[in-house]
Amino acid sequence: MRRCRFDILHTPASAERIGPRRDGGTILIARLALAAIAVLACAMPACAMEQVSFPSRDGTVLTGWIAKPAGSGPFPAVVALHGCSGLWRASGGLSARESDWSARLVAAGFLVLLPDSFRPRGIVALCNDRERALRPADRASDALGAADWLARQPFAKPAGIHLIGWSNGGSTALHVAADRAAAGPGGFRAIIAFYPGCRVLLKRGWRARVPTTILQGLADDWTPAAPCEELARRGGARFVGFAGAYHDFDHPDLPLRERGAAYSQRPDGKVTIGTDAAARAQAISDVMAILRAP
Repeated sequence: MRRCRFDILHTPASAERIGPRRDGGTILIARLALAAIAVLACAMPACAMEQVSFPSRDGTVLTGWIAKPAGSGPFPAVVALHGCSGLWRASGGLSARESDWSARLVAAGFLVLLPDSFRPRGIVALCNDRERALRPADRASDALGAADWLARQPFAKPAGIHLIGWSNGGSTALHVAADRAAAGPGGFRAIIAFYPGCRVLLKRGWRARVPTTILQGLADDWTPAAPCEELARRGGARFVGFAGAYHDFDHPDLPLRERGAAYSQRPDGKVTIGTDAAARAQAISDVMAILRAP
C-alpha cells in the first residue's frame, strides 16, 4: 500500500450562533460572531494515509485514500467526496480542504476514506465544463461502493458509516441521500452536504431517505442557497445557512477571491470563493455534533 502524510491546519477562530430562526426543519444563521476557542494542539502528529482500491457500484475500479486513528478499531467511518476540482492540488498534494478535514476527523476518532472519482476515469477537473463527463448522479455509485468496501473491513464499524461531500461532492451526497440503497444495510448513518447544487434535485421531487444536513453560505454565487433551503424544507433535510459566507467557506486558508466557473450565477461568469472563519468554525462544530450523535 502506498502511504503519504499530511498535517492538520489550525484556525484560532470560532463562530457563535446569535438569534437563530427556526422555520420548519430549517435553521438560518442570521448573524455570526467570532470568538476565541480551543483548537487542536499544534503538537498533534501528522496522519498517515494509505492508498486503497475498491469497485464503484458502476464497476469502475477506484483509488481511495484512507486515514485511521491509532489502534485496531473498529472505528466509525466517514466517506468524504471531493468537489469539481478533484482530490489533488496542481502541485500534486492532497487538496487543503480534504486534508484539513481528514486530520480533524481522525483526531476525533473517525476513520476517513477519500475516494478519487476523477483520476481513475481520466478526469482532472470539471469546474469549467458545462458538458461534464461525470455528473453527481453518476458519482453516487462511487459513494455507495466506498460504503460497500468499508463494511467488509474489520477496522470499520459497518453500522457507523457517514458521508460528507463538498460542492460537486455535496451534490453527489444529496443524490445518495435519496437512494433507497443508502438507507439499507451497508448504507449511511448520516449525510452532510457542503454547498451543493440543488436546482436540479428541487425540480425532481427529491426526498432524503437518510438524515441529511446541508451547510451553505448565504452569499454563495456559485451554488445559491435559496434552492437548497427550499429543497431541505420540501425533502425532509436540515438546512444551515451562514450569513455573508461564500463557496468554500470551510477551507482552512483560502483568501476571498473570484474565479471563473461553468455554472456561475453571475453575468460575468465569475464566482466568489474563500474562507469565512466564523462560518467555518460553526460548521466544524455542527459536523462533529452530527457525527457523534447516538
